[in-house]
Amino acid sequence: MNKPQIAHPGPFPKDFLFGVATASFQIEGAHDEDGRKPSIWDAFCRIPGRVHNRDTGDIACDHYHRWEADLDLIKAMHQDAYRFSIAWPRVIPDGRGSVNAKGLEFYDKLVDGCLQRGLKPVATLYHWDLPMQLQGHGGWTDTYTAHAFAEYAQVIARHLGDRLASITTFNEPWCSSILSYLYGVHAPGETSMDATLATVHMQHLGHGLAVQAIKAERPQLDTGIVLNVHSVYPATNDEEDRKAAERGYEFHNRIFLDPLFKGQYPAQFLEALGDRLPHNWQDDMATIYQPLDFWGLNYYTPARVLADPQSEYPSNIPAPIADTTPVTDIGWEIAPEAFSDLLLKLYAGYQLPPCYITENGACYNDEPVDGVVSDHRRTEYFASHLGAVAEVIGQGIPVKGYFAWSLMDNFEWAEGYSMRFGLVHVDYNTQVRTIKDSGHWYSQLALEHAQKRASVD
Repeated sequence: MNKPQIAHPGPFPKDFLFGVATASFQIEGAHDEDGRKPSIWDAFCRIPGRVHNRDTGDIACDHYHRWEADLDLIKAMHQDAYRFSIAWPRVIPDGRGSVNAKGLEFYDKLVDGCLQRGLKPVATLYHWDLPMQLQGHGGWTDTYTAHAFAEYAQVIARHLGDRLASITTFNEPWCSSILSYLYGVHAPGETSMDATLATVHMQHLGHGLAVQAIKAERPQLDTGIVLNVHSVYPATNDEEDRKAAERGYEFHNRIFLDPLFKGQYPAQFLEALGDRLPHNWQDDMATIYQPLDFWGLNYYTPARVLADPQSEYPSNIPAPIADTTPVTDIGWEIAPEAFSDLLLKLYAGYQLPPCYITENGACYNDEPVDGVVSDHRRTEYFASHLGAVAEVIGQGIPVKGYFAWSLMDNFEWAEGYSMRFGLVHVDYNTQVRTIKDSGHWYSQLALEHAQKRASVD
């Protein structure tokens, strides 16, 4: 059977970056080697019923031992940049205090390995693997963790910042607050609005303190944050559903965007829940509101909601997905037009710095057949969503680069190893990597862009 031909989207600006992204807990493994101590995710995986099949990150993709071959793979795929996260419990195992030399050495080698291969190293400080010791101090509900995070940020900036292309404080603080403390889906698996609000605020404070610490060490290091902003739509034209969507946009997006980019929480949110924020929260707002060099947007799927007056603010529920709606294997709606709409809305509503698409991708669980992974649906997803990026760049939105999620199949959090997002297939029994058809397509896209860039130069 002939493979479907999918045109390359574009054009993209000459200096546009193409890259791939991963996260430490999802790929590294080596959970108890060289001084690393447990994170909240190590503990969460061991609670029955929390993670599919009781999967863990103990081995994952064994990247800790295979990092050189994995970097070679990224280079062979013609990428400009590699976005990875640093495991806090590998570098400062107790969250505060002694730095683990062997843990830091791993990231030294990883960063140098990127540079040796002509890859820009793009680091994330926090992709959810909080040192377990800090959870005993209240985790992200407590100022103790916010200040510990700033100390950790200073260590990384001091030791690695001279070689990093950029650094972000948090990856998707929505996930490590609302998904983790309100919905209970991610570690530590709580379902408390008060704990959620404390976590939202303390992560903001940790971010602000970390930016200050990074800039004190490395004033020239490009510093930002990564947000998974939701495109929220009413499921019907009913007035109550429209209001529900507005509340949803405020609760899921603006309580993150407004403090970071306006120095305040949104008014409707404060009216509904402000009295449940941490004591004297107003005193932290100046620290939270730090100038950023860039920000990252992670986008996968839109949210469609219905009004639900019986539930707590924002008083809405997810609308059921129609049988005719295209979805990926994880059940997420495919809507590239929502991607472009969201970017246009964000830049109309905020004075934002330049943006990188720090994650975008699709779950399809295609397996190798005779050594080939024919995943044309993923290729179509990438092509349509990159087309949406090119469209908004053409309208003046400053998107500077795109990182595909993910380099390779990996531990997909509560879904364990049941869901595959990779451009590269991983056989978890043998750790054999196989570039999928989508990976070959994305490699060719990056190569052609690099060739155009070189011809212009």
